[in-house]
Amino acid sequence: MDVRNHDGYRTPLKNVRGLGSAKSGTGHFWWQRVSAAALALLSPWLIGLLVALSGQEPEMIRAAIARPWNAVLLTLFCLALFWHLKQGMQVVIEDYIHDRTLGLASHIALILACVTGALACVYAIARIALTAP
Repeated sequence: MDVRNHDGYRTPLKNVRGLGSAKSGTGHFWWQRVSAAALALLSPWLIGLLVALSGQEPEMIRAAIARPWNAVLLTLFCLALFWHLKQGMQVVIEDYIHDRTLGLASHIALILACVTGALACVYAIARIALTAP
């Protein structure tokens, strides 16, 4: 048997269908790790900000969020969060939902929910940052 030919390791059904690796798992794996690293770096900052702002007046909180660095970092946190959520839930859907129609509907719902959540966060941060006194 040729070492490059792995047909001996495939089931007869896989040989008939001709299904193999889609070669897309590595990119997905790395993007999920990049978003996890971004969240790991931004989480201590966010926790510190929330602790510092606890018990403050609403105007003080708005002013803190409106500071350019805070607004940018909060936006990056939200975008990384929703991207990481989408990547992780996509794997769960692909692994555990075997019905094609339900899987497609779940993927579409996931994308819509993540895009809607990310846009809502970015809009809220921009509105606070641009309208704060």
